[in-house]
Amino acid sequence: MSLSMLPLMIGMPQVILIAVVVLLIFGGKKIPELMKGLGSGIKEFKDASKDNDSAERKE
Repeated sequence: MSLSMLPLMIGMPQVILIAVVVLLIFGGKKIPELMKGLGSGIKEFKDASKDNDSAERKE
């Protein structure tokens, strides 16, 4: 196993630790707002990439 693959290997203990840290930093009330913003950002990115693909096909 090489060192370049090390960051990709994330297990359940690491996920739990990340969730606890996020909960401590942002608090329980702020997390739904953050996830909503993240979801809308991903949606905008997908829409923009679809628009870009359709524009390339027209050319």
